[in-house]
Amino acid sequence: MALDSESRWRLVRKLRAKGEEQKRPTEVSIRAALVDDLVSVTEIYNYYIANSVVTFDLEAMTNADWETKFHWIQGLGLPFIVAETDSKQILGFAYVAPWRQKAAYRRTVENSIYLRPAATGKRVGTKLLQELIDQSKAAGVKEIVAVISDKGAESSIALHESFGFKHQGHLGKVGFKFGRWLGTVLMQKSI
Repeated sequence: MALDSESRWRLVRKLRAKGEEQKRPTEVSIRAALVDDLVSVTEIYNYYIANSVVTFDLEAMTNADWETKFHWIQGLGLPFIVAETDSKQILGFAYVAPWRQKAAYRRTVENSIYLRPAATGKRVGTKLLQELIDQSKAAGVKEIVAVISDKGAESSIALHESFGFKHQGHLGKVGFKFGRWLGTVLMQKSI
C-alpha cells in the first residue's frame, strides 16, 4: 500500500523524532559517593594504573583499599563525589584528601579526578571539579593543590587552569613508570 505525500511526511517526522529521542544526551548528575560506588571507582582508577602515567600507582587497588580511603576522607569531613548518568552509570569520581599530615596543613588539600575514558571531553570533569571546589570551600578548605603528571595529562592541566589554578612549580623525574622517568606539575587554587 503506497502512502500519500502527507502520510509519508508524517511518518518521516515521526521517525526523525524517535531518532532524536534516542540521541538525547545523557544527563549527568554529581552526588556524594556511596560505598556501593566503590566498585566503579576501583575499576576506573585501575584502568589508569594499568594504561597511563596520570597516576604513579603501579599496583591495582582493591575495593577494600578504596573503602578504607573513602571512610578516612568521609571521617575528615571532606568531599568524595561521583558523576552519574541518568541510567545510574558512574562516569567518574573526584575527592580531596589532606595535602600533608602535619597539623599546619589542615586547611590545604590535594584533589583527584578520574573519568571513564569514554567520558573524557564531555565536560564531566568540569562538573566534578566545580562541585569539588564548592564542597571543599564549605568544608573549610582554603587551598587546593593539584599534582599532575607532566606527561599525558595535558587536559587535566588545562581543566585546572580554566578554574583559576596557578602553576606553582614542576618537579622533574620524581616517578618511574613504564620504563621512563616522569615529573609532576604543581598547581594551586585559593578558595
